[in-house]
Amino acid sequence: MTDIPGYALLGRVKTPSDLRRLPAEELPHLAVELRRYLIETLGRIGGHFAANLGTVELSLALHRCFDTPHDRLVWDVGHQAYPHKILTGRREQLETIRRLGGLAPFCHRAESEYDTFGVGHSSTSISAAAGMAAAARIKQEKRRAVAIIGDGGMTAGMAFEALNHAGHLNLDMLVIYNDNDMSISENVGAMRDHSARLMKKLALAQAPHHLRAPQTEHENEAHLNNPGAMFETFGFKYHGPVDGHDLDVLMKILTQLRDAKGPQLLHIVTTKGKGFGPAEADPIKYHGVTQFDPVTGAFPTKKSGGKPTYTEIFGDWLCQVAAEDETVVAITPAMREGSGLVAYSKQFPQRYFDVGIAEQHAVTLGAGLACEGLKPVVAIYSTFLQRGYDQLIHDVAIQNLPVVFALDRGGLVGADGATHHGTFDLSFLRCIPNMVVMAPSDENECRRMLSTGLHIDGPSAVRYPRGTGSGVELDAEIKPLTIGKARIVREAMGRRRPRVAILAFGCMVQPSLEAAEIIDAVVVDMRFVKPLDAAMIHDLANENDLLVTIEDNAKMGGAGSAVNEVLMAQHMNVPVLNLGLPDHFIEHGTREELMAQIGLDAPGILRSIQKRLRAKDLDESVIAKKHAS
Repeated sequence: MTDIPGYALLGRVKTPSDLRRLPAEELPHLAVELRRYLIETLGRIGGHFAANLGTVELSLALHRCFDTPHDRLVWDVGHQAYPHKILTGRREQLETIRRLGGLAPFCHRAESEYDTFGVGHSSTSISAAAGMAAAARIKQEKRRAVAIIGDGGMTAGMAFEALNHAGHLNLDMLVIYNDNDMSISENVGAMRDHSARLMKKLALAQAPHHLRAPQTEHENEAHLNNPGAMFETFGFKYHGPVDGHDLDVLMKILTQLRDAKGPQLLHIVTTKGKGFGPAEADPIKYHGVTQFDPVTGAFPTKKSGGKPTYTEIFGDWLCQVAAEDETVVAITPAMREGSGLVAYSKQFPQRYFDVGIAEQHAVTLGAGLACEGLKPVVAIYSTFLQRGYDQLIHDVAIQNLPVVFALDRGGLVGADGATHHGTFDLSFLRCIPNMVVMAPSDENECRRMLSTGLHIDGPSAVRYPRGTGSGVELDAEIKPLTIGKARIVREAMGRRRPRVAILAFGCMVQPSLEAAEIIDAVVVDMRFVKPLDAAMIHDLANENDLLVTIEDNAKMGGAGSAVNEVLMAQHMNVPVLNLGLPDHFIEHGTREELMAQIGLDAPGILRSIQKRLRAKDLDESVIAKKHAS
């Protein structure tokens, strides 16, 4: 009995057990309904789109052939796991995905027993599945572990570390290598070129982006005759490549591999955006979508004259300085579109390096370029720099090399949730010797800080949020800042007591100004997290009764902690209120919802300050005695 009008088969499938009871001849029709359901639902609500259209048949085949959740499926990244969620009891909740209190954007262990491993960052699936397979061996349990990883995810060193170890252990596990010639952008690298030639030789290429010519001209023909040679070197038995949209072929080979002993790798070829013409033609545009017309693929017309995003500000700045200085080079770990590098990559292709999903390599590549006198700018999301932290310390900072890190998505990013929030960068950057750490309060400050970084003879980071700024006018000439100098952006209007000074970092300046209007507080745009303006902090401590630090970073060890350290070092005895992100992981929702939830919007900031002002140590009589003495 269907409970979804127009979806006779999909309405009968609430769990994988229901799927396994369907006659085999109905599965192709179910795939059509599942794909249509994705198109219609995501057309209304938005979300990760093209990658999910490419895994419809794979999801059906896996849950049909394996005894999930007893058998473990580990989806790499998880942005392609919407079909998996639909087939595992979450179809009715799909409308809530990525919304506050709704389904998680990626696989999440607390959400479903079918989500065996929490994901969000790339290239972790093989390691996790290997751990599960090793545990099954130790516990003497008969279960299978399956890792599903894309060709983009396979560009990361972690994937090869896991292959190397799993092959050495001779684990009973299966890796499904989902080859669609795409990451978020087009996939890059020698492996990608090899695969492109192989697809052409075997006539397996389907979508337009498969037909791109390899970036290098020649390859040993023997490599094409034995496409699995590299994986077999790691101890995996290679199968494929096979059409990842042919259900009969998929189910036949998965049934064969279900009980196979030792490490197995199945190479499937899929099309990102499969079944929706606009997404097949432009899988980058349709990777993550807002609302769109599910028939034509058209998006609502954008209003003209809107404020530029920080990402666009960075991209324009980089093109400008690269045109003026031939030593400027740019590096991205597979985030060309997300980091605003499309225009730069076209204007300066010889000075542009997309390294794939390889953050560690990206950082050390920048270090090597800097050793030879170039000025590398590593454009990377805050959350992804976590993956290159050792290289940041060992290869860049210890050698004091002039590498500029343009950290996009600092702070809370919204719908992508805990795995993608940039909530720790100020903490983990400020403790590194030689680092200069900046956080802009608006678009013009962002440009000035980026140019400041280029003039520093050592490593620096400019950390800016997702989305737009306040829309300030940009200076015609970009003037670098004086290192370690803050600026007062609001003076107190009267002699109201207790006197409050707000020390705001980065994008927290604007909500601080709004709160300050109510309590007549001084507001300081701190600009630098490291080095701090110690002289400014000293003066503010002498002139005010309460200092308030505000940041959209983890409060523990963050910019506020740095201010506390300055005050202690100067033996300043002044009450301090540190506001920042709490000591727990923050889930998904809009940025505005999340900031309000944790009290870092303007009303929340005001409430926290007013509550602190009611404390006994800030009683008017106590303050009067202090000033009298």
